[in-house]
Amino acid sequence: MILAALFLAAAPPQIILTIDPKHRLVEGVASDGKTIFVSSILDRTILQCRQSCRPLAILPAGLHPFAIAWDATRSRLWVAADCPANVEGITACAQGALLALDRRGRIRTRVTAAASPFHPGDVSASAAGVFVSDSQSGAVYRLSSGGKSLSALVPPGIGKSGQGTAADPSGKTLIVADYAQGIAAVDLASGARTLLPRQDGKPLRGVDGLARCGNSYIGVYNALAPGALLTIRMRPGAIEYGELVEGLKLVDPTQVAFDGKRLLVVADSGWAMLDEPGPRKSGAPIIAIPLGTDCKPL
Repeated sequence: MILAALFLAAAPPQIILTIDPKHRLVEGVASDGKTIFVSSILDRTILQCRQSCRPLAILPAGLHPFAIAWDATRSRLWVAADCPANVEGITACAQGALLALDRRGRIRTRVTAAASPFHPGDVSASAAGVFVSDSQSGAVYRLSSGGKSLSALVPPGIGKSGQGTAADPSGKTLIVADYAQGIAAVDLASGARTLLPRQDGKPLRGVDGLARCGNSYIGVYNALAPGALLTIRMRPGAIEYGELVEGLKLVDPTQVAFDGKRLLVVADSGWAMLDEPGPRKSGAPIIAIPLGTDCKPL
């Protein structure tokens, strides 16, 4: 029933993977162009998938993988690992961590923020740097060039709920989705943060995952069900947004990743069914939307 109701578009995107239902809560997706990586929160597992999926790593006890990002510059998979309260199966703690895994699933970097509590939920990586956001404090942190510490690009308390981030093509500005406040642009040299209203002057709230394709950004809107994919374009001091695929409705989407040719989407994460008794009845679908050089669906 979930898969039948997943797409309402005229030319539906393709379901390229269906994660085993035993991975009840699926949050993040990333790709190096060949392998697709998926994070399974409750069992602390990172999956690597091609024709089928197998575990790449199981995180240390107490850390659960949320968003993930492939870093082509450093050949690492970055993981925003947390231990939030009020999620059955997770023991709450004050400090999550930013992890980097190599291709064999070994942890090569483990850092946390000096500020406590620290609850990382999303991460992005590019030539401009590695950035991790805190969904509870609104902070956004930047990894040091040596990879051994995090500094607050957006200090706690300025934002409300830091979600997806993506560096602009110049590498000088970080675009941040704050779930409660809207889309913001952060100057990477000065740290100046500017909230960018949408075309009607209101904030674009409710955006979770974020990815960049060319000069455009694609955000997951999941404040209401069903969710949608939004195209976000920068304008002087503002943004313009619309639907990426007209009429496409997603059951419970969370994260997106662009691998250079296609957009990958966690289309039904399982958050909406988490309180339902018993095992998950169907696996989380990962969908692919091929994008052209204009970053529009093919």
